[in-house]
Amino acid sequence: MSGVYIHIPFCKQACHYCDFHFSTSLKKRDEMVEALAKEIKLRKDEFQNTTVETIYFGGGTPSVLTTKELQYLIDTVYKNYKVSETPEITIEANPDDLSKDRIVELSKSPVNRLSIGIQSFFEDDLRLMNRAHNAKEAKDCLEEATKHFNNISVDLIYGIQNSTNEKWLQNIETALHYNVPHISSYALTVEPKTALASFIKKGIVDDVDDEQAHEQFNILKERLESEGFVNYELSNFGKEGFFSRNNTAYWQGKTYIGIGPSAHSFNGKQRGWNIRNNSKYIKSISEGKLPIEIENLTTTDCYNEYIMTGLRTIWGVSLQKIENDFGLTYKDYILKTAEPLINQDLLYLEAAHIHVTKKGQFLSDGIASELFKVNLS
Repeated sequence: MSGVYIHIPFCKQACHYCDFHFSTSLKKRDEMVEALAKEIKLRKDEFQNTTVETIYFGGGTPSVLTTKELQYLIDTVYKNYKVSETPEITIEANPDDLSKDRIVELSKSPVNRLSIGIQSFFEDDLRLMNRAHNAKEAKDCLEEATKHFNNISVDLIYGIQNSTNEKWLQNIETALHYNVPHISSYALTVEPKTALASFIKKGIVDDVDDEQAHEQFNILKERLESEGFVNYELSNFGKEGFFSRNNTAYWQGKTYIGIGPSAHSFNGKQRGWNIRNNSKYIKSISEGKLPIEIENLTTTDCYNEYIMTGLRTIWGVSLQKIENDFGLTYKDYILKTAEPLINQDLLYLEAAHIHVTKKGQFLSDGIASELFKVNLS
């Protein structure tokens, strides 16, 4: 199983917390769509012996493209790759792009999953984050989208400055009201060189409160699990049958090709990333050259990555997989380094898999780093 990720590097405006690669100018949009299609063709040999199970449009804001442009890129994948009979085809979309007509249009296209960037249903939160939509648009688009799509994911952000736990619970309840089967939720993080980082440095807004974010994660987990959602990955909650197939493939170490500026790729032995510059990307692709940097991964790199991703999921880390893929030395190493964390009730061992406990879940990335190995020969 493999996936194709297509990065659409355009946004109407810059969210204050975002450090993804995008441009607010759409001047090169037509050239970009052609370049994306050409990269898809240039890289078809990489997936000669595999079936594409997922096509994912991320960004940026993919919903700034027309449905016709999205269709063109999907058709290009189908013409150049072997695609599953039942692929998951996701588009990330902002509420302000999802008018009633647009939703109906998308429902008639091959797109079968919407990932909607709501972030909050409160106007003051949306203004703080500089989102392009308002609360009414958020609710209106969900009201309409749920009539035409059964596979919808909503993004919500917790740990927003001056947001109370009561207000956060109200955000969750509003999302639940629309019966969406998947919710992705992330703590507000302060990335360097973002507007949010600048505002905090200047004292315009408060810094984020990690303790409050932890409390709000626990509120989220308890409330969603009471409604039958499974917290299958740290930031992702889905009803059975609605886990993101695209993201699950990432966490389980499956191969994927990243198309577009700044997009990342992984083939099991190498990681690659495209240049983060729209003009240079378009120029390179037009000349038939892939603007990609490649890193050859060592056994230790692959082991560390498996630990990082595996501990974030309900599937945990398999001791058998570690022995099979990396060797007995790595299995012995993780058992030894995990022991003190098990004693601290941060990890537990069950059926030859290591998992994080409820106490350790919010700290899973830090716990994973404790199990990393450096220069293991």
